[in-house]
Amino acid sequence: MNTPYVRQYVEDREITAWFLLDLSPSVDFGTVLADLDRQKRTVLIDFVTTLARVLTRHGNRVGAMFYGAGGLERTIPARGGRVQVLRLIDDLLKHPRSESAPMTDLAPLLETGRSAIKRRSLVFIISDFISKPGWERPLNLLNRRHEVLAVRLFDPRETELPDVGPLIMQDAETGEQLYVDTHDKRFRGRFQAAATRRQSELGEAFKRSGVDAVSLSTDEDLVRAIVRIAAMRRARRK
Repeated sequence: MNTPYVRQYVEDREITAWFLLDLSPSVDFGTVLADLDRQKRTVLIDFVTTLARVLTRHGNRVGAMFYGAGGLERTIPARGGRVQVLRLIDDLLKHPRSESAPMTDLAPLLETGRSAIKRRSLVFIISDFISKPGWERPLNLLNRRHEVLAVRLFDPRETELPDVGPLIMQDAETGEQLYVDTHDKRFRGRFQAAATRRQSELGEAFKRSGVDAVSLSTDEDLVRAIVRIAAMRRARRK
């Protein structure tokens, strides 16, 4: 037409978000204080419910994959709307709890997410990351295709033991029991050092995988946590 034209693109703002959820027995741990029972599972459900509602209100779609005692147990296809959020909440509340299970292995969950989620999506991996080794590579591969955010659930009692005397501690998944004396200051110190070391190792693993990660405590205000996550995502997009 003998005239130069500039092609302008209109950005597609619709987001498809996926929640890859660890519902293994270790997420049933939590601190009970007075009438407040805040397990990691409770925080997970509240977080997913709030975020799913926020996303679908703006026309976005959400889906979920449940990992439990039997491995990958359920997939909810991504859809939009209030009914989808209600279905997600109902399935989460009805998901059975297991007294024991094989050691959690997050690798199959991440590998399934990478192969099953075709369209580029925003993927939330919500777990306490108490898992067998070997999940770093699938996480890295998932992050190459999607925008991934790892949300690590934890309870303060997993990092610092109170001085309450002799206790029998039980592994939530294997059922193995151990007698400990929390009066022993040196034992409490070793426990805290081990927890700090594990937290540092997880941080390095996320860095190697190129994934942004946030920690969500059972005693943290959920609204503040979501605001913090939104700020992190905006900073990353810039």
